[in-house]
Amino acid sequence: MILYEYPLNERVRTLLRLEYLFRRADFLLQRANPFDHHFALLTMFEIMDVVSRQDLKSDLLKDLEKQRQQLLGYRGNPAISEGMLDSVLAEVDAAFDGLSQQLGKPGQALLDNEWLMAIRSRASIPGGTCEFDLPAYYAWQHLPQAQRSADMARWMDAFAPLAMAVELILRLLRDSGTPRKTLAGGGNFQQNLGGRSYQLLRLRVDGKLGVVPETTGHRLMISVRFLRPDADWKLRAAAEDVAFELALCA
Repeated sequence: MILYEYPLNERVRTLLRLEYLFRRADFLLQRANPFDHHFALLTMFEIMDVVSRQDLKSDLLKDLEKQRQQLLGYRGNPAISEGMLDSVLAEVDAAFDGLSQQLGKPGQALLDNEWLMAIRSRASIPGGTCEFDLPAYYAWQHLPQAQRSADMARWMDAFAPLAMAVELILRLLRDSGTPRKTLAGGGNFQQNLGGRSYQLLRLRVDGKLGVVPETTGHRLMISVRFLRPDADWKLRAAAEDVAFELALCA
């Protein structure tokens, strides 16, 4: 089964992009080749571009406080484990404290590193980080893997509170949706949301079916159209019924 996620507002769109970038950076940092660390560094620069939004930190703090208040509302509910509730509340408090205690925007300190900013400015140029353009960077890539890894870990640590908050908010959001089996008749599916506000659509489809979902959505309706790629990956509408799982997360 392949899981597709579609954000139903701009805030969740930003969180999903950040989660993707953090996961990519983490994967690359587990590897030893200088090329892997080069692309991990480029990923870090992408994270810096995303978090440059002035209100991102305050938005996340508001989300965490909202989650905290919702969780506190479950106190005394016999269907809810108090131990599990306390554990999640502790996670929310830790994420809130870590993010709120960080001065300025996440990654702000890295902007003062002239060497990193020189690499960042050249990275937008095709082949702009060659050894003749950035000899100091080329020398860094020839350092022992352990030293490069330590440097990358130190730089990425500037985003650790942000990564914790993003991971937690998305996990709680995903847990709020219940998957249900659905059928797209003739490859098309629509659902009226009945005025209820959702933030994330999650769709699972069997990869063996060879179809790709094209999803659109807004506060009133969601629509999924399944497409089938040809040999050159040009997508055409699938005419047959397609079974899939759908979860709407509020």
